[in-house]
Amino acid sequence: MSEKPGSFAYDGLDRVLHEKARLGILTSLFSHPEGLVFGEIKSLCTLTDGNLSRHLQVLEREELVEIVKESGSGRPKTTVFITPLGRERFQEYLVELQTVLQAAKAAEKATGAQPGFSPA
Repeated sequence: MSEKPGSFAYDGLDRVLHEKARLGILTSLFSHPEGLVFGEIKSLCTLTDGNLSRHLQVLEREELVEIVKESGSGRPKTTVFITPLGRERFQEYLVELQTVLQAAKAAEKATGAQPGFSPA
């Protein structure tokens, strides 16, 4: 074995960000620095109201998003913004994810293995 222990641990894959729904939420907010309305995120990430609310609570608790609720005439409006910390952690996550992809490509090239399942 030529790899050193922990070579494939990928500790930088932040568990808070790595969850599929939260990754989608943060990706949508990262690409919309002006923020997104709750319904827009719900649609973009195909989440239910309750599911989106729960994931936003987790992200808000980690200070990765800011949730602004406005009430006035008509329906209340909830807008979500990625915070500077959220942007920083998301970028760090992407760097680690890139490391994972590079390792997989290097292994594929070194072994000549093709992507997908190959029986033993």
